[in-house]
Amino acid sequence: MAETHDRGGGEPPVIAPGHSYATVTATIADVVLKRPLDWRWFVGMGAGTSLIMLLGAAVSLLLFKGVGIWGINAPVMWGWAIVNFVWWIGIGHAGTLISAILYLLKQQWRTSINRFTEAMTLFAVMCAGMFPLLHMGRPWKFWWLFPYPATMDLLPQWRSPLVWDVFAVSTYFTVSLLFWYVGLIPDLATLRDRAGNTFLAKVYGSLALGWRGSGRHWARYKTAYMLLAAMATPLVVSVHSVVSLDFTAGIIPGWHSTVFPPFFVAGAIFSGFAMVLTLCIPLRSWYGLKDFITLKHLDYMSRVLLATGMIVGYGYASETFVAWYGGNPFERHALLHARPWGSFRHAYWMMIFCNVMVPQLLWSPAIRRNPMVLWIISIFVNIGMWLERYVIVVTSLSEDFLPSSWAYFTPTFWDVAVFLGTIGFFVFCLFLFVRSLPAIAMAEMRELVHETGHHGHAAQAHGETP
Repeated sequence: MAETHDRGGGEPPVIAPGHSYATVTATIADVVLKRPLDWRWFVGMGAGTSLIMLLGAAVSLLLFKGVGIWGINAPVMWGWAIVNFVWWIGIGHAGTLISAILYLLKQQWRTSINRFTEAMTLFAVMCAGMFPLLHMGRPWKFWWLFPYPATMDLLPQWRSPLVWDVFAVSTYFTVSLLFWYVGLIPDLATLRDRAGNTFLAKVYGSLALGWRGSGRHWARYKTAYMLLAAMATPLVVSVHSVVSLDFTAGIIPGWHSTVFPPFFVAGAIFSGFAMVLTLCIPLRSWYGLKDFITLKHLDYMSRVLLATGMIVGYGYASETFVAWYGGNPFERHALLHARPWGSFRHAYWMMIFCNVMVPQLLWSPAIRRNPMVLWIISIFVNIGMWLERYVIVVTSLSEDFLPSSWAYFTPTFWDVAVFLGTIGFFVFCLFLFVRSLPAIAMAEMRELVHETGHHGHAAQAHGETP
């Protein structure tokens, strides 16, 4: 369908006019049930599968030889593994924010993008979870991190950030999974009823849990969905705050800062919305969903990206000012010399360019509603947020309190292979999701069509743009 633009200088609609219950259901469900596979889907799945094979080879060698195949050294005991862990967790933040907080605030524009952002959250958290397990050195002993009935009644080491991450990330993943699945139940019933294949009908029917769309079902569904949204809302703040405490609780220069929890949460939302734009812009074009993911959605996501980008820039300025004003020579060295002028200065200035300078383009309404320019900006932000985690982890560890122990960190091929492998896993899961389950919430979209339909007729009666 043609792109939906605003007319007369007003805002574009949340959903393009002219849609009914039937057209909404057909357009979204047919992507799963009837649309033939095209070359782009095969290219994406092929790329994802190839990188997953690379991940398998890298992990196999890691289990055979140990973490020595990575570039970690003394004092950089945390290398790419923790950088990538924090980056993936940040990407998963936008899904919970869009799904839970915007749902509680009754923001209609979330309806078109909440489903695949929830799936993106799950896939990103799964990718993130690989890195702490592999970084343990003995990942097959992962259950030692949980309170288990050991013979000597020993509990995990609660002062270890690994234990904090296990509880924070596992809680986040569980609540996000439940929230995503409960929201899917009415749509699974729709796929069950429309599936022409008996096997698919049985699969979707079993997943729909006997949904019939009765008043009792809808009442219980609304209650459960609201409760899960209320449970998921604090996790937006708590999960990445706990991840930031991995750094803040240490005394390493450049880490021991009270600004890290809010700084990390804003950065996570920043990178998460950037990844949403990176994914939804091609998705709406490839699968004919421009009537549902409209320019208004891109505009609103761009505004969130701009706001959180300014918060991130303020965080950079704040930690630099505190290091200068505090008078601690080690903090001054880390923030005022090592990062901007030291061995990793190229990563630092590229981070500033991607996370502070590039998002300033979003002040322009024309750019906020230009899909191609937005997609390019989102790529820059994703790169910049990865560089931010790299700068925080590597510069502080490589130049700590003792100059005689300073060491330069250089990632190896296997560092890069594991990271690329998780990207392949993410891409593979995303492409599989788009062709197996509805990428847009049909039930919520039908409700939105009903509401905007009445609004559209009223607006047209007064000669306004719906």
